[in-house]
Amino acid sequence: MKQNKPKILYVEDDLYLSYVTKDNLELKGYDITFCKDGKEALKTFNKNNFDLCILDVMLPKMDGFSLAREIRKTNEHIPIIFLSAKSMKEDRIEGFVSGGDDYITKPFSIEELVFKIEVFLKRSKVTHNDKKTPKDYKIGKYIFDYKNMLLSFEDDSKRLTIREADLLRYLALNSNKILKKEEILREVWESDSYFNSRSLDVFISKLRKYLKKDPTVQINNIHGIGFILVIDN
Repeated sequence: MKQNKPKILYVEDDLYLSYVTKDNLELKGYDITFCKDGKEALKTFNKNNFDLCILDVMLPKMDGFSLAREIRKTNEHIPIIFLSAKSMKEDRIEGFVSGGDDYITKPFSIEELVFKIEVFLKRSKVTHNDKKTPKDYKIGKYIFDYKNMLLSFEDDSKRLTIREADLLRYLALNSNKILKKEEILREVWESDSYFNSRSLDVFISKLRKYLKKDPTVQINNIHGIGFILVIDN
C-alpha cells in the first residue's frame, strides 16, 4: 500500500462516471476528494491541500474553466487536468488559457488518465527535489527559479505552472538556438500530436507576456519550424 498517497481533487457532475473514475483511481493508490459542482469544489480546494486537480468542464454553479481561474488566483503551480466531452480546438485552447496543464477528451481510459497524473506528479517532485537541476536561470534581466517555479524581474515575481516552468526551462537551456516544434513537444509534452502543438502556441504566448518587461528577451516564431528564445546580452 502506498504511503503518503497523492491527494487529488476530482470534480465531475456525472455521478455514474465519477463513481467509476473515483473507484479506479483509489484502487491505483490515490487519495480522491470528490465534488459534484464548481462552487463546492472551490470551497473544498481552499480548505485543503491537494497535489493535483481533475476538473470536468461542464459543471453546475461554476464551470471548470472558471474554477481553474479561481484556483490559479491562490495556487499557480498545482497541476490541473481537464476532462471534457468538448473536443473543439477552441475549447482546448480556452482550457490552457484558463490555467489548465492538460486536456483529455471523453470518453477516456483510466490508463490514459493515470499516465497523465503520474507525469505531473513526477515533474512536480523533480521540480522541487532534483539536486542536479540548476537553481536559477538568468534570462536577460529576469531570474528564473525553476525549482520554485518563480520568474522574477527586479522586485516583481510571477509563479508559473508546472507546464509553463518546464517549457521556459527547456527554452532557457537552449537559448539562442532554433528548436523544432516536434522537439519541444516531445521534451515537454511527451507527445507531438496536433492538439499538443496547438497548446504549445498558447503557452508560448503566455511566456511572451511574462517576459515582455525586458526588450532584450524575445521568443520568436520561426515559420514552419519552431521557436527560438533570443537573449540579446
